[in-house]
Amino acid sequence: MTLLWIAFALLLLPALWLLVAPLKRARAVHDAQRDHETNDRSADQNVAIYQRRLASLEAAFERGDIDQASFEEDRLALERSLLEDTERLKRAPLKASASGRLAVPLVMLAVVVASVLWYQHEGAEGDLALMAVRQEVMSDPEGSPEMLIERLEEQAARQPENPNVWSMLFPLYRDGGQGREAIDALERLIEIEGRHPQLLAQLAQIEFFVAGRRLTDRVQELVDETLEKNSSEPTVLGLLGIEAFDRGAYQEAIDNWRRAIAGMSDPASGEALRQGIQIAQQRLGQEPEGDVAVEEEPQGPGILARVSLDEELAGRLDDNTPVFVVARDMAGELPPLAVARLTLGDLPTELVLDQRHAMSPQANLGQVEQARLVVRVSESGQATPQPGDMFGQRGGVAVGDTDGEPVEIVIDSVVD
Repeated sequence: MTLLWIAFALLLLPALWLLVAPLKRARAVHDAQRDHETNDRSADQNVAIYQRRLASLEAAFERGDIDQASFEEDRLALERSLLEDTERLKRAPLKASASGRLAVPLVMLAVVVASVLWYQHEGAEGDLALMAVRQEVMSDPEGSPEMLIERLEEQAARQPENPNVWSMLFPLYRDGGQGREAIDALERLIEIEGRHPQLLAQLAQIEFFVAGRRLTDRVQELVDETLEKNSSEPTVLGLLGIEAFDRGAYQEAIDNWRRAIAGMSDPASGEALRQGIQIAQQRLGQEPEGDVAVEEEPQGPGILARVSLDEELAGRLDDNTPVFVVARDMAGELPPLAVARLTLGDLPTELVLDQRHAMSPQANLGQVEQARLVVRVSESGQATPQPGDMFGQRGGVAVGDTDGEPVEIVIDSVVD
């Protein structure tokens, strides 16, 4: 920031020099003007011209070329013309060459102050401060998202009207599981930037997940407002697809996710939704579109898990009963970070959960250091728990390399 102000000072120097430069020539200009006024013979020339014209007019009157009335009228016109010419030649007293010098420092000060105030209002000083904060945290050996959030919160207190502060804080809060703080930051951004569809869609999405994946009245209002402004907004359509999927309306989820994918500018960002469509089609008993994504090599950080069924629960359900393995953030405020589908006959088995299993572009296992695993055997095939479903869960599971020992998860409970 110091270098910036030094650069401004260097840019102001030529402007200040242009204000001072005329003072150096003030004496010479004053003397030249005084000499010009002293030697000016314009008044004498005007009087001589008047006298010649008057003599000519008198001669014409004596010859009888004009009558008395015409003579008087023409003489009056000559006198009026002489007075006008003489009036224009009158000059104000010439001021001293040193007069007005005190105004120059005042003007220079005004230029500097006006430049600083204009830059503070229209310039990007705040954005430069944000960039400096980010670079400082990134270069710090102990830098972390928490440190960046703390520094950005300090900037938010200093420049609360800068939308870039809130646009940087919002994803940090969201990805860090601070749902309420993310909502506050996004609402502040909307207050500054206006109710744009993409911002309203993000607010609806975070409100949806903070509310436990429920379509509350508040979320519905935001969804309606967003779709009124942009009926193909992909974030809201993806949200509606997740909500429909959770209540078992798989065809509705498929339709919303297809519309969401069609509105995405980046085709790659719709891959998670395509996988969701395949899962929904499987639950409807349909042949999934395309090939179900299966990759030998893991993608990004993940979890190696071993899922088994407690012996006391064996034989309660058919081997074809769906089994859903879901990874969530510890606070439960983000979309599912990963979802895998098995059958009861596959157990016991080992599987890797990673970014291939993300249900939303905004949430994947790479965003967290720890996750909570929930395994549920769903006799009805519904995404929401039903009485009689069997389940098992484990919290605080580290996310990282998938080459070590698997995390054991035993299905040992029944939903009442």
